[in-house]
Amino acid sequence: MIGVKDQNDRRDSWHHGGWIGKMIIWFLLIVLMFFMPNVIVDIYGILSKFGAGLFLLVQVILLLDFTYTWNDAWVEKDEHKWYMALLAVSVGCYIAAFTLSGILFIWFNPSGQDCGLNVFFIVMTMILAFAFAVIALHPKVNGSLLPASVISVYCAYVCYTGLSSEPRDYICNGLHNKSKAVSTSTLILGLITTVLSVLYSAVRAGSSKAFLSPPSSPRAGATSPLLSPDDPEAGEKKDSEFRPVSYSYTFFHLIFALASMYSAMLLSGWTSSSDSADLIDVGWASVWVKICTEWVTAGLYIWSLLAPILMPDREFFS
Repeated sequence: MIGVKDQNDRRDSWHHGGWIGKMIIWFLLIVLMFFMPNVIVDIYGILSKFGAGLFLLVQVILLLDFTYTWNDAWVEKDEHKWYMALLAVSVGCYIAAFTLSGILFIWFNPSGQDCGLNVFFIVMTMILAFAFAVIALHPKVNGSLLPASVISVYCAYVCYTGLSSEPRDYICNGLHNKSKAVSTSTLILGLITTVLSVLYSAVRAGSSKAFLSPPSSPRAGATSPLLSPDDPEAGEKKDSEFRPVSYSYTFFHLIFALASMYSAMLLSGWTSSSDSADLIDVGWASVWVKICTEWVTAGLYIWSLLAPILMPDREFFS
């Protein structure tokens, strides 16, 4: 699908049709994997770690884009009720973020136990949430509280998923008595999040004009007909006219490929077989991946606020 810019391209029909052939190939690939040597699976596991990391990064970027778009849509209405709605949602998100952080202290810091690592993760999440608000509301930044509050809730949720992935025999994991329920709910929620992220990524791929759309795609109405509608040859030329595709097919398939890698890592515990091999998405590898995702999210959000100040000569697009 690389380089497909015209709907008259033969590969455009491959992208939209041929479902019977695609299903046959998909089935044959599944059967073929049972006969592949283990080294092939190991290589794919290594590649999937990087692919899954890229997918998590895409999720973070799309989340930031969503929060800014949401905020701008309500601010552009320039009405008192929408400003009050922004304030109400922002306060509600911050209450949810700090409430969840407080619950994490109860679940993952049992009394009488030395759980310094868990306390560090939770306190850092609360500090980041407070820092988001301070930086966003600074006069020089001229930010908004809504994106800061949404990112704070997301960071608190990621912190929870990270701590819940700790080995069930770890003394500081207060959910060890509910291992089956927690692992199942985490798996279901993770898969739902993955599906929604993939669908939203595909939608964004079709709506973006600056980054994801084919560079040669003209805007609607920008081209003029080659022949007059009354010309008898107009009907023959109509099918040969350039019809740009509405989104980047390459990005579309890339997102699905990265999502499949993320799903593989979710199901295999990031290929870590030393911790709770009988449970899904449990082990220290999963813990650190999710905690690092939280920190990367925080770093990208803070950078989105400070970049226009640190580099005033550059033009930044929302």
